[in-house]
Amino acid sequence: MRTLLLIHLVAAAAAFAQTAPRIVYSKSFPGSVPAYVEVTIEKSGDGLYKEDPNDDNPLPFHLSAADTQQIFAGAEKLDRFGRPLESNLKVAKMGMKTYRYEGDGPPREVKFNYSEDPDARALQDWFERIVETELERIAIERAVRFDKLGVQDAILRIESSRAEKRLVAEEQFLPFLDRVAKTESFLHIARERAAALAESIRGNK
Repeated sequence: MRTLLLIHLVAAAAAFAQTAPRIVYSKSFPGSVPAYVEVTIEKSGDGLYKEDPNDDNPLPFHLSAADTQQIFAGAEKLDRFGRPLESNLKVAKMGMKTYRYEGDGPPREVKFNYSEDPDARALQDWFERIVETELERIAIERAVRFDKLGVQDAILRIESSRAEKRLVAEEQFLPFLDRVAKTESFLHIARERAAALAESIRGNK
């Protein structure tokens, strides 16, 4: 019996060791739009965005090596979420945030409503930028498919977010921008802006 138990423990430890590191961020804030978001970042830079924990068709994206490194470095500063982050101050409900680190050992997880830890807030800003980016991506995809007159506004919002350095993984917008630029049924001004923005994103890369 002891031998069997030891085998299971060794197997479990090996499974943890073989799991590629990933960070999962989620925020639950009933009454907000969206009321729930979840972002998973793999060490490779591959990411997934969800607005429902049971979503079987999450939105994929890919971060640059530099951005991925900064996010994982932020997790290391927080001991891979092995210590409390909640400030315990009497502040308004700001949504329950969860950080989870998986891989390189047993998973670690920490929850908080509001943190004064500068490293926790810096990491949260990274994930908020990712969420904002994916919301812009969803908006332009919907506009391209269902609201040709709304495409111009969607592009303007992307430009504004980009100017404020709130966008990440900009290349994910290129398929939609290229489609607008090459399709005559869209407004001419929208086509011009789409082409210019796509060129700028490619040049920045």
